[in-house]
Amino acid sequence: MPTLVEIVPYDPKWVDDFSTAEILLRNILGGYVVAVEHVGSTAVPGLAAKPVLDVDVVLSSLGDIAEASAALIGAGFEARGNRYDDDVWAFLLKCSLPQIRAYLCSPFNRTHERRILFRNYLRQHNDTALKYSNLKRRLADHFPYDGDSYTSEKSAFISEVVYVAQRGME
Repeated sequence: MPTLVEIVPYDPKWVDDFSTAEILLRNILGGYVVAVEHVGSTAVPGLAAKPVLDVDVVLSSLGDIAEASAALIGAGFEARGNRYDDDVWAFLLKCSLPQIRAYLCSPFNRTHERRILFRNYLRQHNDTALKYSNLKRRLADHFPYDGDSYTSEKSAFISEVVYVAQRGME
């Protein structure tokens, strides 16, 4: 059964929820973890978001993915796969509130780097964050039970912001 694409106002509690999620993930994954990053809309103060924490977990190497995946599954996370063939493996913990979507990747993963650029740009540019928030609400209204289309339709906006962010670093 399709899941409702629900966009809710920013909740300042998401900062604490991420801290709790980070501790949980570090406890489960131990020495495999290089970094745990809060990504996605819940990581941007003031931004409306789906009430799901997106967390990138950078592991020591690509070779650690199999064992780290097994550890997450053993802890109750549901495997969601490597949907975009980008060496990022997704897992969902539904029993927590908010839910936690953890992404395992290796250092210097392009998808992870783009997520960090996008997050940081939105944190520093309120006007762009507001445009993104409005886009997300429109898309949620247009694709209420089609998360794949909702996500796909955001990609051009995200790519444009990442491009601008990269140029600002040059």
